[in-house]
Amino acid sequence: MGRGGQKEPLYRKVNTLARGVRHPGGGDYRWERHTKAEKTAEADGVTRGKMRKSGRLGAFDYTPLFRFLLSRVGQDWPAVHAEAVSRLDREEPVFWMVARTQDERRRLFATGESSYFSGLFVDDANRLALVDPELSPANLRPGCACCTHTLNGVRFGLAYDPDSPSDLTPR
Repeated sequence: MGRGGQKEPLYRKVNTLARGVRHPGGGDYRWERHTKAEKTAEADGVTRGKMRKSGRLGAFDYTPLFRFLLSRVGQDWPAVHAEAVSRLDREEPVFWMVARTQDERRRLFATGESSYFSGLFVDDANRLALVDPELSPANLRPGCACCTHTLNGVRFGLAYDPDSPSDLTPR
Protein backbone atom coordinates (compact mmCIF):
# COMPACT_ATOMS: atom_id res chain seq x y z
CA MET A 1 0.00 0.00 0.00
CA GLY A 2 1.09 3.52 -0.69
CA ARG A 3 1.11 6.50 1.61
CA GLY A 4 -1.96 7.13 3.73
CA GLY A 5 -3.45 3.65 3.07
CA GLN A 6 -3.85 4.44 -0.63
CA LYS A 7 -2.92 1.69 -3.07
CA GLU A 8 -0.07 2.19 -5.52
CA PRO A 9 -0.96 3.31 -9.07
CA LEU A 10 -1.12 0.65 -11.77
CA TYR A 11 1.29 2.50 -14.06
CA ARG A 12 4.73 4.04 -13.84
CA LYS A 13 6.36 6.92 -15.60
CA VAL A 14 8.94 5.98 -18.22
CA ASN A 15 12.29 7.78 -18.07
CA THR A 16 11.78 10.73 -20.39
CA LEU A 17 15.20 12.23 -19.77
CA ALA A 18 16.88 9.42 -21.66
CA ARG A 19 18.33 10.06 -25.09
CA GLY A 20 15.97 9.77 -28.01
CA VAL A 21 12.70 10.28 -26.10
CA ARG A 22 10.46 12.51 -28.25
CA HIS A 23 7.78 14.68 -26.68
CA PRO A 24 4.69 15.24 -28.81
CA GLY A 25 4.13 18.82 -29.90
CA GLY A 26 7.29 20.21 -28.35
CA GLY A 27 9.72 22.67 -29.88
CA ASP A 28 7.54 23.93 -32.72
CA TYR A 29 7.02 27.37 -31.19
CA ARG A 30 10.71 28.27 -31.35
CA TRP A 31 10.60 28.15 -35.15
CA GLU A 32 7.64 30.51 -35.29
CA ARG A 33 8.85 33.31 -32.97
CA HIS A 34 10.03 36.65 -34.27
CA THR A 35 9.10 36.00 -37.85
CA LYS A 36 8.04 38.66 -40.31
CA ALA A 37 4.59 37.10 -40.48
CA GLU A 38 4.27 37.43 -36.69
CA LYS A 39 5.28 41.10 -36.76
CA THR A 40 2.73 41.75 -39.51
CA ALA A 41 0.02 39.97 -37.52
CA GLU A 42 0.86 41.99 -34.39
CA ALA A 43 0.61 45.19 -36.42
CA ASP A 44 -2.89 44.11 -37.43
CA GLY A 45 -3.81 43.59 -33.75
CA VAL A 46 -3.52 39.77 -33.73
CA THR A 47 -1.26 38.33 -31.03
CA ARG A 48 -0.05 34.78 -30.49
CA GLY A 49 -1.03 34.39 -26.86
CA LYS A 50 0.64 32.17 -24.26
CA MET A 51 2.52 28.96 -24.92
CA ARG A 52 0.55 26.06 -23.51
CA LYS A 53 1.28 22.44 -22.93
CA SER A 54 -0.12 20.24 -25.65
CA GLY A 55 -1.13 16.84 -24.41
CA ARG A 56 0.69 14.75 -21.82
CA LEU A 57 4.44 14.85 -21.67
CA GLY A 58 6.24 11.62 -21.04
CA ALA A 59 5.13 8.07 -21.44
CA PHE A 60 3.66 5.61 -19.01
CA ASP A 61 4.35 1.91 -18.57
CA TYR A 62 1.16 -0.01 -17.83
CA THR A 63 2.84 -3.34 -17.04
CA PRO A 64 1.60 -3.19 -13.41
CA LEU A 65 -1.97 -2.84 -14.74
CA PHE A 66 -1.58 -5.85 -17.03
CA ARG A 67 -0.19 -7.97 -14.17
CA PHE A 68 -3.03 -6.78 -11.92
CA LEU A 69 -5.67 -7.79 -14.49
CA LEU A 70 -4.06 -11.22 -15.01
CA SER A 71 -4.08 -11.81 -11.26
CA ARG A 72 -7.83 -11.09 -11.19
CA VAL A 73 -8.89 -13.65 -13.85
CA GLY A 74 -12.02 -15.43 -12.61
CA GLN A 75 -13.14 -12.53 -10.40
CA ASP A 76 -16.17 -10.26 -10.69
CA TRP A 77 -15.54 -7.76 -13.54
CA PRO A 78 -17.29 -4.67 -12.10
CA ALA A 79 -15.19 -4.88 -8.92
CA VAL A 80 -11.95 -5.47 -10.84
CA HIS A 81 -12.74 -2.64 -13.28
CA ALA A 82 -13.61 -0.20 -10.47
CA GLU A 83 -10.36 -0.90 -8.61
CA ALA A 84 -8.25 -0.68 -11.76
CA VAL A 85 -9.77 2.64 -12.86
CA SER A 86 -9.35 4.12 -9.38
CA ARG A 87 -5.61 3.42 -9.59
CA LEU A 88 -5.06 4.71 -13.15
CA ASP A 89 -4.59 8.10 -14.78
CA ARG A 90 -7.20 7.20 -17.44
CA GLU A 91 -9.47 4.24 -18.27
CA GLU A 92 -8.32 3.49 -21.84
CA PRO A 93 -5.34 1.15 -21.02
CA VAL A 94 -7.71 -1.34 -19.35
CA PHE A 95 -9.30 -2.02 -22.73
CA TRP A 96 -5.98 -2.60 -24.46
CA MET A 97 -6.05 -5.96 -22.68
CA VAL A 98 -9.75 -6.57 -21.99
CA ALA A 99 -11.95 -6.97 -25.09
CA ARG A 100 -15.22 -5.06 -25.02
CA THR A 101 -16.83 -7.06 -27.85
CA GLN A 102 -16.50 -10.51 -29.43
CA ASP A 103 -14.68 -8.98 -32.43
CA GLU A 104 -12.02 -7.34 -30.22
CA ARG A 105 -10.92 -10.61 -28.60
CA ARG A 106 -7.27 -11.49 -29.22
CA ARG A 107 -5.36 -14.34 -27.70
CA LEU A 108 -2.40 -12.03 -27.07
CA PHE A 109 -1.39 -8.44 -27.67
CA ALA A 110 1.93 -6.62 -27.90
CA THR A 111 2.93 -3.97 -25.37
CA GLY A 112 6.31 -3.37 -26.93
CA GLU A 113 8.62 -4.73 -29.56
CA SER A 114 8.87 -8.18 -27.98
CA SER A 115 6.62 -8.08 -24.88
CA TYR A 116 3.24 -9.77 -25.08
CA PHE A 117 0.35 -10.28 -22.69
CA SER A 118 -2.62 -12.65 -22.79
CA GLY A 119 -5.89 -11.20 -24.06
CA LEU A 120 -8.84 -11.03 -21.66
CA PHE A 121 -12.61 -10.66 -21.97
CA VAL A 122 -15.68 -10.59 -19.72
CA ASP A 123 -17.61 -13.87 -19.88
CA ASP A 124 -21.39 -14.44 -19.64
CA ALA A 125 -21.16 -14.73 -15.84
CA ASN A 126 -19.59 -11.21 -15.75
CA ARG A 127 -16.21 -12.57 -14.71
CA LEU A 128 -12.81 -11.72 -16.18
CA ALA A 129 -11.54 -14.60 -18.37
CA LEU A 130 -8.61 -15.47 -20.65
CA VAL A 131 -9.34 -15.50 -24.38
CA ASP A 132 -7.01 -18.51 -24.82
CA PRO A 133 -6.51 -20.34 -21.50
CA GLU A 134 -4.11 -22.81 -23.10
CA LEU A 135 -1.70 -20.10 -24.28
CA SER A 136 1.62 -20.55 -22.49
CA PRO A 137 5.09 -19.05 -22.94
CA ALA A 138 6.55 -22.57 -22.79
CA ASN A 139 5.14 -23.45 -26.23
CA LEU A 140 5.56 -20.11 -28.05
CA ARG A 141 8.15 -19.46 -30.77
CA PRO A 142 9.52 -15.92 -31.30
CA GLY A 143 9.42 -14.13 -34.65
CA CYS A 144 13.14 -13.20 -34.62
CA ALA A 145 16.41 -14.26 -33.01
CA CYS A 146 17.57 -10.80 -31.94
CA CYS A 147 15.03 -10.06 -29.16
CA THR A 148 14.01 -11.65 -25.89
CA HIS A 149 10.30 -12.36 -26.34
CA THR A 150 8.06 -12.65 -23.27
CA LEU A 151 4.45 -13.55 -22.58
CA ASN A 152 3.09 -12.13 -19.32
CA GLY A 153 6.69 -11.44 -18.24
CA VAL A 154 7.93 -15.00 -18.84
CA ARG A 155 10.43 -15.75 -21.61
CA PHE A 156 9.25 -17.85 -24.59
CA GLY A 157 10.17 -21.50 -24.22
CA LEU A 158 10.95 -22.37 -27.84
CA ALA A 159 13.94 -21.04 -29.78
CA TYR A 160 13.68 -19.03 -32.98
CA ASP A 161 13.56 -21.19 -36.10
CA PRO A 162 13.52 -19.43 -39.49
CA ASP A 163 11.88 -22.49 -41.09
CA SER A 164 8.95 -22.59 -38.63
CA PRO A 165 6.17 -20.02 -38.53
CA SER A 166 6.11 -17.64 -35.58
CA ASP A 167 3.47 -18.11 -32.90
CA LEU A 168 2.86 -14.37 -32.90
CA THR A 169 0.57 -14.31 -35.89
CA PRO A 170 -3.10 -13.58 -35.06
CA ARG A 171 -5.44 -16.57 -34.95
